[in-house]
Amino acid sequence: MNFSLIAEYKDFFIQGVQTTVLLSIGGVFFGVILGLFLALMKLSKKKPLKLISTGYIELIRGTPILIQIWIVYVLLDTTPFSAGLMALSINSAAYVAEIIRSGIESVDSGQMEAARSLGMSNAMAMKLIVLPQAVKNIIPVLGNEFIAILKESSIVSVLGVTELMYNVNVIRGATFDAITPLMMAFVLYFALTSILSKMVKLMERRLKVSDSGR
Repeated sequence: MNFSLIAEYKDFFIQGVQTTVLLSIGGVFFGVILGLFLALMKLSKKKPLKLISTGYIELIRGTPILIQIWIVYVLLDTTPFSAGLMALSINSAAYVAEIIRSGIESVDSGQMEAARSLGMSNAMAMKLIVLPQAVKNIIPVLGNEFIAILKESSIVSVLGVTELMYNVNVIRGATFDAITPLMMAFVLYFALTSILSKMVKLMERRLKVSDSGR
């Protein structure tokens, strides 16, 4: 690796990492909000809501994210960053919806029945009884979704968003060094995903301790 090149272009790498992390946080944040609604719609007893949610999830999961990015960018005629963030959020929501749905379904159905027998409405029982218990199963898996979005965010470079891979390609073009920028990107992505993996494992351990009542 050419370390002098890394030192010379360090600001490009730092700016690329910042944009990548910002896209990932934003994608997961808005993905969780939309995914929660989709999960509740899929669990609903109303068929139209269930069909809309199922159709959305199947459609998004069954098509390449690259096509979704271009469709959002062309249809909404917005900035490359906004289009990339929206596309990542739309894509993430389909996966998050399934994570939340399975988390809710993992809660013993007797909890809901007990809440309903105490006079709670279905919405109140979901909000006060089921969701708080489901969160413990959902959060660790959401951490893995965050890692996946972090890696997939590199694809928005096709729109010209100055995230890590876009800046790496700029450096490669300016220096004619094909290897060093790529190796640096490799190290930075690995460092980011390793930190996130450690945080997810730490969270899982804390939740287990919480469950054991210690």
